[in-house]
Amino acid sequence: MKIGVLAEGFRCSLPEAFHKTAALGLTGVQVYATKGEFIPALLNDSERLNTYLKLLGDLRLVISALCGDMGGHGFEIRKDNAERVKKTKEIIDLAAVCGTKVVTTHIGVIPDDPKEERFSIMLEALDTLGIYGKTKGITLAIETGPEKPETLKKFIEQTRGGVGVNLDPANFVMVTGVDPVKAVEILGKYIVHTHVKDGIMKKQADPLKVYRFFAEGGIEDFRIGDYFTETPVGEGAVDFDKYLGALKKAGYNGYFTIEREAGNDPAKDIGMAADFIRKKLEAAGY
Repeated sequence: MKIGVLAEGFRCSLPEAFHKTAALGLTGVQVYATKGEFIPALLNDSERLNTYLKLLGDLRLVISALCGDMGGHGFEIRKDNAERVKKTKEIIDLAAVCGTKVVTTHIGVIPDDPKEERFSIMLEALDTLGIYGKTKGITLAIETGPEKPETLKKFIEQTRGGVGVNLDPANFVMVTGVDPVKAVEILGKYIVHTHVKDGIMKKQADPLKVYRFFAEGGIEDFRIGDYFTETPVGEGAVDFDKYLGALKKAGYNGYFTIEREAGNDPAKDIGMAADFIRKKLEAAGY
C-alpha cells in the first residue's frame, strides 16, 4: 500500500513536512520542483541535495513524484516552450537523481480537435519531453484537469512514449463532471501516479474558462467558488470505493498521494485523509 502526500500541502518547510509525513505513517512525498526549496537551481550544490535525500532515507520516505507544474498556459504557447522544455528536462534530470520515476505537470488545455494549432504545439513539446524522459527512465505524467479522458488518451497516443497520466479524481468531479471511474477505464494503462483529493461541483463551468482563470486571473464576473469547492477527502463527490476498485482492476500499483490545496487546517485534513484512504485501500485489496 503506497500512500504519500504533496509536501507543500503542510504549508511549512520541507524538512518539517517530511517529518510530518513520516509521523502519519506514510511512505512517500511529492515535492514541487518549480518553486520553493527543491528547484534544480538550488540543488546544483550536491551537499544541499544530499541533505534532503539523507533526511528522506532516515525517515524511510521516498519521493513518489516531482511536480514540474510551471503554471500559466502550460505548453500551449509556442514561443514559451523552448524555455519550458529546458526547465522540464532539468526537473527530469533531478527526478532521476532522486530515484523517482515520475514528474507530474499540468500542460494546459488540450483541444478536442487535433486539427487545432494548439494541439500540435502542445504535442510537439510533450513528445520531445517524453522521449527525453524515456532515456532517464522517467515518465512525464499529465495531471487530469480540463479535458475529457478520451481527449487526453488520444493526445498521449500520438506521442512516442514517456508520457503518462497523474489522475486526480477531484479535478474530474469539480470541473469536467466526468465520473473518475470512467476516466480510469479509459486511461488505465497510462496512469503512473494519482492524487487523493475530493470536491464538489456547484454548477457546470466551461473547463477552458476555468483553466484560463488559473493561467491569467482577472476574468470579469467569474468567481471560482461559485462553480466548485475542494473538500476534505471523503466529504465530496468522489466515490472512492468505486474509484479505487477501478484502479485495482486496471492494475494500478503506484502511489496514492494526498493533495490538500484548501482549508484552514491542512495538516489536520491530511491526517484525516490518510486514515480515510488507508481504510479504503485495504477494502479495495491493496
